[in-house]
Amino acid sequence: MITQKGYTPEELDIKNEDIKKRDGICFYNIKSEPFTIHGLYDPKNGTDYIRLPLDVAEATSPSVKGLNYHTAGGRVRFRTSSNYVALKVVTRGSAKMTNMCLIGSSAFDVYVARGGVDTFAAIFNPPYDYKEGYESIVGLPAGDKDITINFPLYSGVMEVYLGLDKSSSLERRADYKFTKPVLYYGSSITQGGCASRPGLAYESLISRRLDTDYINFGFSGSAKAEDAICDYMASLDYSVFVSDYDHNAPSPEYLAETHEKLYKTIRAAHPDVPVVFVGRPDFWLTVKENPYRRDVIYTTYKNALERGEKVLFVDGYSLFHGDLREECTVDGCHPNDLGMTRMADMIGKAVEFALTM
Repeated sequence: MITQKGYTPEELDIKNEDIKKRDGICFYNIKSEPFTIHGLYDPKNGTDYIRLPLDVAEATSPSVKGLNYHTAGGRVRFRTSSNYVALKVVTRGSAKMTNMCLIGSSAFDVYVARGGVDTFAAIFNPPYDYKEGYESIVGLPAGDKDITINFPLYSGVMEVYLGLDKSSSLERRADYKFTKPVLYYGSSITQGGCASRPGLAYESLISRRLDTDYINFGFSGSAKAEDAICDYMASLDYSVFVSDYDHNAPSPEYLAETHEKLYKTIRAAHPDVPVVFVGRPDFWLTVKENPYRRDVIYTTYKNALERGEKVLFVDGYSLFHGDLREECTVDGCHPNDLGMTRMADMIGKAVEFALTM
């Protein structure tokens, strides 16, 4: 039986008729025990779910200050015997994009562990005309099961309540195999654009394959290795650092000025943490400058390797590997689900090896 204090649909002013007709449903704020929240900054205390401390985001750039409220990489995990789960979410407005579907930008998707591996089960689908939040309910398999619910990739989230059968069990889910997170820093692609739903961002795919926690510091158009965010990332504790910001360096010259500098900032604070360098995946789009960009990244890698440091290099040209290479994006730049899967294949191999270094 669930013993935590919960809320009735009436107390939360639930409008969804499918939810209201469920006898015995009770809602819980995910900030309460036994829910665990991952990938977000101080999630049990703030008024909004954010990825960086507010002062760090503001010191980095105006765009990062705004994108900080996008909950890419956020997850809530728990174990329950309820045969359904309902959602009430309060958002910072709606998030509609021309190159990304609403489910990808604004939905939560639900994973249920089967055979020890999280497997897609359902989505909480936002209405197209939603403005400041929405409500949804989905069915779950019978019996006790471990649940992960991924937050939206490009939406601001203020409050999350989950509704369960109050006669069911609710427990803390077991931790990840690798509890120390992998930290990814990069562009809109790193943030998850343009996966069709949150669980298909490449970091999420890697997380499920390796059973590792992670943090997504993808900031659309805004990953420029500013001192404020570099210093903050150096202060964190993680198992692997993935540097994937090539796309947002405004020029090859800017990349050359910042790439090794970022690496040395991380390395000074983390002498033994493996670092994975990643180049931009759409290598052929700007053919004249991309070989130079690759050389910049490779030079950082080679210099570190010669010093005996733990580094790996993933050539961006290899990311959209195999047949249908040209079908890996929605717009010539941002990966679709095929592109995200292929990025997860290549970057995931590097992360998997890095975890053994």
